[in-house]
Order: sequence, then structure tokens, then C-alpha cells
Amino acid sequence: MRPLKVAVLGCGSVGSQVVRLLTEQAGDLAARVGAPVELAGVAVRRLDAPREVDVPQALLTTDALALARRDDVDVVVEVIGGIEPARSLILAALESGASVVTANKALLAEDGATLFEAAEKAGRDLYYEAAVAGAIPILRPLRESLAGDRVTKVMGIVNGTTNYILDKMDTHGSGFDEALAEAQELGYAEADPTADVEGFDAAAKAAILASLAFHSRVTANDVHREGISDVTAADVASAKAMGSVVKLLAIAELRAVPGGDEAVSARVHPVMIPRSHPLASVREAFNAVFVESEAAGELMFYGRGAGGAPTASAVLGDLVTVARNRIQDTTGAGESAYADRQVLPMGETITRYHVSLDVADKAGVLAAVATAFAEHDVSIQTVRQEGRDADAQLVVVSHQATDAQLAATVEVLRGMDIVRDVTSVMRVEGEL
Repeated sequence: MRPLKVAVLGCGSVGSQVVRLLTEQAGDLAARVGAPVELAGVAVRRLDAPREVDVPQALLTTDALALARRDDVDVVVEVIGGIEPARSLILAALESGASVVTANKALLAEDGATLFEAAEKAGRDLYYEAAVAGAIPILRPLRESLAGDRVTKVMGIVNGTTNYILDKMDTHGSGFDEALAEAQELGYAEADPTADVEGFDAAAKAAILASLAFHSRVTANDVHREGISDVTAADVASAKAMGSVVKLLAIAELRAVPGGDEAVSARVHPVMIPRSHPLASVREAFNAVFVESEAAGELMFYGRGAGGAPTASAVLGDLVTVARNRIQDTTGAGESAYADRQVLPMGETITRYHVSLDVADKAGVLAAVATAFAEHDVSIQTVRQEGRDADAQLVVVSHQATDAQLAATVEVLRGMDIVRDVTSVMRVEGEL
């Protein structure tokens, strides 16, 4: 059969590894696809820039749009990232008859609908396994393996930088700044770590996971987002004392709403989870996604969630599938948004809180605090006092209530004369 031609847009850490694997595994890829797979060209910003792999000069071009539009290209791999020019390049590739494989989580989370509609109109594939959790196969299981099941919750560690920082704070007692500096030295964190530590990266991935799991369009703007920059060593120590650990989790779940319908809750924030939970044991920069479904029960997906080679592995997996479809003149599953469920605002999401209070050490304090919870219909699960006199502290863990109820309770506590300070407020998953 005639060779299938692949254009790669971008030759950074991921793109260079895609090029390497295409070259080194050409024989195996041909056997798996059913036809030779040839590199048609590589779009780069600068022709003379240093690269991790040697690319023949004849294959390099700075005209990404012309490469994406070439009528002899069967598959375009987009690993540039960001919104533009990536969106325009993907749309041009689809309009020109190429299928697309992308790792662009930000674009999919912001404007996936436009891309899916273009792919459907063109009769071509749009695959994006590498957009979430690197090498971990999670999107394909949600889209295909669990297509006959009903997924009710997806919860995961989907950002390696924040997991590394929180792990060092837990295992070594490091402060946030110290752990961040170490992550930057090791290359896990960027010089400007905002996208990671403030949860933007994880929120984009949460939107993609929620969209797939619950067959509804969820964008990054729909996802409640909090980062880890306010997590203190005291928070981590308090969690450890309770047999728990602090993780930044992306959580997407179905929630019942009045009228018998269901809505989607999508959020990213620090969470205390018991050390017995499978996600608690995920160390350093690794990722893991925990899925709950009605028939299959609980499933766990674990591995390297970032890096050039792991992400390229996911890209090549998609490439093989898309190439097979081209040979058979068919396409795989497109967007599934038939459920069209609403996304709940954070205030209506059901959560639990862990609240630490510096309080006056005198009679009636516990009763007053309990009354503040009761007045907002929030039930207390556990409460304990630590220290005496000027060091007196109450630690309260609530039962489930809406996030709005819990937030209102905390605001009342902050204004009470007997409460010197609300030192920590953190959501809880699992039974502590």
C-alpha cells in the first residue's frame, strides 16, 4: 500500500520524541498500521534551533500552515500547544482532508466544540489521548472501554509539578517555596510555575475528563479552580496527624439535582485524602486517575503524566489508530455530548471540610462553634482540641453539605470573638 504521510507541527520536547519514535520504529509501525508511515515534514519556529533529535534539513519548514494544508498529508500531529496558531492549524489540516492527533489540552478545554465540529464535517479523526496524563491511557478507556458502563466519578492527580511539591512537603517536611525551588531545579516546574501551582493546567484536564466521562460539553471556564500556593506546612502536618495526605485533585462527578435530573460537578483544588486511598500513594511527579462506574466499580490508572517520551508514546498510540482508520476509510468515535448536562456552580457542589481554628481556651467555645455549623445545616463528623491556653486549637471535620453552606459557616467562624483565627480550611475526600 502507499505510505501514509505524517506532518508534525512543533519539535520541542514532545515533538522531537514523536519524530524519533516515527523514525526508529518505522518497521514496527508499518506492521501495526498495515502500511508504511513516512514523515512528510516538521514545522518549527527556527530552522537553526538546537533540537533533541536530528531531523533532515529537507523536512524542516517554518511554514506550519502550508505543511498542515498539504494535500498529500494523511495525518497532522499538533504538539505546539496554546490556543493560536494551533487552532487555525488544526482547522486547516481537517479542512484539507487530514486527520489530526493533538496533545493540546488548553485548546481542547477552551474550544473543543469547534474542533470536533470541524472533524465531523470533514469526516476525519481528531484524537487527543496525550492531552491528559501523558503516557497514561485514560481517555480511550473512558471513550471506548467504558462506553457500555455508566461512569459516576473521575478523580485524579493530573499535574506532576504540584504532586511533586506536595509529596516533598509531606515526606520531607519542606515548605512550599522550598519544594517549588527543588521542582524547578529538577525540571519538573517551569521558571514561571503559575499554570501548574495555581491549577490552570489541571483545570483544563478536568474539563476534558468531565466531557468524556459524562457526555457533556465542559470547558475550562466551567471548572472551579484553586491552586496549592496557599497550602502550608501546618496543613500538611495536620493531614499527617489524621492519617491523611494533601493532594491537588481534579474531580468530576455526577450529582442529582431537583427534578430527578443529573448535573456535572467539575473542580480542581487541594484535598485531604486518607492514606488508605490509592491516590494517596502516588509519589513525586507521577500521575494517577481513579474512576468509579456502576458496573466496573473502581479503576485506577497510574504512570508518568508528563515528559517528552511518555507524552510521545500516547501520541504514537493515537497515530496508529488514526492511520488504520485512514487505510480502512473510516473514522473512530467523535465527540459524545448527547447528555448535555448542566455544570453545577461550586456553591452547589457537595463537599466536606477540614477546618482548623485558633480559639480561646474557655468553657462554651465548642458549643458556640457547633452552633455555627448547625445554623447552616452542616453536620459535624469529628472535632478535637489541640493545645491549651494561648495555643488552644479546634480541628473540625464536617459531614457532606453544599460548598456554599460550608463557606458561609467558615465566614461566621471568622467573625466570632472566641475565634482568634481560622488557620486552615481544606476540602476532604474519603473517610478520615
